[in-house]
Amino acid sequence: MTMPQENNETARPGLVKIWLRELRLPFLTATLVPVLLGTAIAWMRTGAFNLLYFVLTLIAAACLHFAANVSNDYFDYKSGADQQNLYPNPFSGGSRVIQDGLLSPRAVLAGSFVFFGIAVAIGFYFYLQLGIIIVALGLIGAASGFFYTAPPVRLVSRGIGEVFIGLNFGILMTLGSFYVQTAVLDWEPVFASIPVALLISAVLYINEFPDYEGDKAAGKYTVVVRLGRARAAKGYVVLLLLTYASIILPVFLGYVHEYMLLGLMTIPLAIYASRVALRFHDTPMRMLPANAGTIMTHLFTGLFLTAAYIVAGLSLPVEFLYLTTIIMFLIVAALLRKLMQPPPAPPA
Repeated sequence: MTMPQENNETARPGLVKIWLRELRLPFLTATLVPVLLGTAIAWMRTGAFNLLYFVLTLIAAACLHFAANVSNDYFDYKSGADQQNLYPNPFSGGSRVIQDGLLSPRAVLAGSFVFFGIAVAIGFYFYLQLGIIIVALGLIGAASGFFYTAPPVRLVSRGIGEVFIGLNFGILMTLGSFYVQTAVLDWEPVFASIPVALLISAVLYINEFPDYEGDKAAGKYTVVVRLGRARAAKGYVVLLLLTYASIILPVFLGYVHEYMLLGLMTIPLAIYASRVALRFHDTPMRMLPANAGTIMTHLFTGLFLTAAYIVAGLSLPVEFLYLTTIIMFLIVAALLRKLMQPPPAPPA
């Protein structure tokens, strides 16, 4: 009797699943937060809300984000940075679709141009409706996203990549979302977005720790590589301290609404992530709770700040804000409890 031969090859995922992996959808919160915040500030201050403009803004911002992710995968492959990474994980090391043979480098680069093209098309529509300012904001974001790893600029290797990520996914997206709704520029969305800018920079920063050896070997001189992991862990704590200072100070100076103080509710998450970073900065796999904690700190701080402006815009009694605070605090506390499970032991 003839036995069927066993197929030892792992089944190749479908093209849709491959591209979903390449795009890294969970990181889309970096785009969602500033767009929601800028739109909420515009509505609270002027009553303006154009649903079509909001949807188009969200699509354009997401496409710029996807384009930056995909192009960075391509250029990290070309430089050898991702191949040198010994600890790929959900937070760092790229999508690995090129390294795993799922997409060719050429297909990945072409994909980035497709997403840039969609964003440009939406930008042209906004140019016809609102003028050149929104185009200028978008071009700054697109150029710095592409040249984050692309030669000859390679912002990340110059130690300033984190600054431009904070500028793009914090200030520019928030201000742009505000401008799309109001057709005016204002300082309030700029000041309100500084915590978001600092936290998305912190997300990128903490995700560089597992990549330290690979980045160093490939000549990708990120801030973490330049400082060394021990000093970089202290720098991470400073970055989080600046985040909460940037919430408190503008409130007391009267630059933003006082309900912005709701963003301080994520301090427990930030403290936990800081403790993990300070203790395990040299052990990539035990740093994972800090990576996850920083992402959640960014997301929930942004949602708290957005909720603050929505509550203020609805002119709800302060008791409603207290109730919102309690509910959101319980959500953060539940997530923190789950996050504080003992980190996995390092591999033998």
